[in-house]
Amino acid sequence: MTTIKQILDSKGHDVLTVRPDDTVLQALELMASKNVGAVIVTENDAPVGIFTERDYARNVILKGRSSSNTPIRDIMVPDVIFVKPEQTVDECMAIMSEKRFRHLPVMQGGKLAGIVSIGDLVKTIIDEQKFTIQQLQGYIGGSA
Repeated sequence: MTTIKQILDSKGHDVLTVRPDDTVLQALELMASKNVGAVIVTENDAPVGIFTERDYARNVILKGRSSSNTPIRDIMVPDVIFVKPEQTVDECMAIMSEKRFRHLPVMQGGKLAGIVSIGDLVKTIIDEQKFTIQQLQGYIGGSA
């Protein structure tokens, strides 16, 4: 089974971060420039929250707040669940399904090591299934 470390080694370990006092607009601009759906909120290089497109939709747009005046600290999710690089895709899919998350930050040695999205995990599962199918087809074709 594929581990989170293997996914990060393939996709990269970069994590976009913002500060709690940054505005929602600043975070959205950063997210749009990198085509991602979430950023980690850090203070003194330590993660203190996460901000996602869903948070924007539910806590800014629907509540009539201004993106340019609302600080991230007012709408971020402070209780972040982290995973470790050695955890498997299946373990992380279970967490995401149970908690209804689309992003999981990865911590190693007390530092951010990356972030995985539901898309990263689904792609990995599909790739594993394709490989298994190819192996079975080769086995069946080779024994005929």
